[in-house]
Amino acid sequence: MVSLKDSNNSFRRRLKLASRILIGKAVVPLAESDAEGLLADRLKDEVLLERLQAKLMDDYDEELEMEVDDHPSGGKGRSPGPSGEDPVFRRQYFQELFRLQGELVKLQDWIAATGQKAVILFEGRDAAGKGGVIKRIVQRLDPRVCRTVALPAPSDRERTQWYFQRYVSHLPAAGEMVLFDRSWYNRAGVERVMGFCNDAEYEEFFRSVPEFERMLVRSGTKVIKYWFSITDEEQRLRFFSRIHDPLKQWKLSPMDLYARSRWEQYTEAKEVMMERTHIPEAPWWVVQAVDKKKARLNCIHHLLSQFSYQEIERPPIVLPEREHHPDYQRHPVIPDMMVPEIY
Repeated sequence: MVSLKDSNNSFRRRLKLASRILIGKAVVPLAESDAEGLLADRLKDEVLLERLQAKLMDDYDEELEMEVDDHPSGGKGRSPGPSGEDPVFRRQYFQELFRLQGELVKLQDWIAATGQKAVILFEGRDAAGKGGVIKRIVQRLDPRVCRTVALPAPSDRERTQWYFQRYVSHLPAAGEMVLFDRSWYNRAGVERVMGFCNDAEYEEFFRSVPEFERMLVRSGTKVIKYWFSITDEEQRLRFFSRIHDPLKQWKLSPMDLYARSRWEQYTEAKEVMMERTHIPEAPWWVVQAVDKKKARLNCIHHLLSQFSYQEIERPPIVLPEREHHPDYQRHPVIPDMMVPEIY
């Protein structure tokens, strides 16, 4: 495990570099065109810079959560929180996150023991925080019980199939929970806005999806649908954070950048989608996601509330004594096979 000190130093170097870029002191200029130059000038504003630095610090928290031990009291060497963030809330956030993750383990055991089936859909705009919540949900769970599905764009062959066909193969069996990082609702969102489906396919989707989800529910599968809601300004800040963080630039595809200009079309598509697919058997739940930490806690808390789960009693675990045999001999490992101990 990387030490907190090393992680902190690495983060501070990244933060210093990003800050230099944002205030125009980097070797490579941010913009060439007048429009980009105007945007660069806005980035020089101290308030905007402070908020963007807070985003970088929040990203550091994401990395730290993946490394810290199960006991939140062990993080005394942590760096201070983002400017303006209540340090008391930060401590409460980590404590509550670990508590909720403990409840998720109980939910997992209950699903496996009772043969329940669950499908959870995570939808929202680019950089809305869907992946961060999914990461926290599955972080301490058994991947054989709880798994994530994030499908790429359909292949030429898949485009000729029944629209739902490529999703069906990923649905859960008894004792499983599947989290879709984007789902069949791509047709109502990105495919509609970007022109990847025609009007007939679009209308057929809305005729089919309510009955498709009712079929899942009748078969014993619980369907939970989340939409992560962020503001125009918040998405812009998160995109800039990704642009200037080499470790996260891969998250920005040309499609994401092109879709950014179509904010209003996505809003209209989202509103139509919710109006036509918000059914009693599988309603939509909206997560206010401008504050990523609160969004994670609120979503996990709500997810747990959707199940009447109980803690499954486990038999006591007794570690058996190792057997010793007089003829046992361990042979040395060939030096050329050893991974160099750099750290």
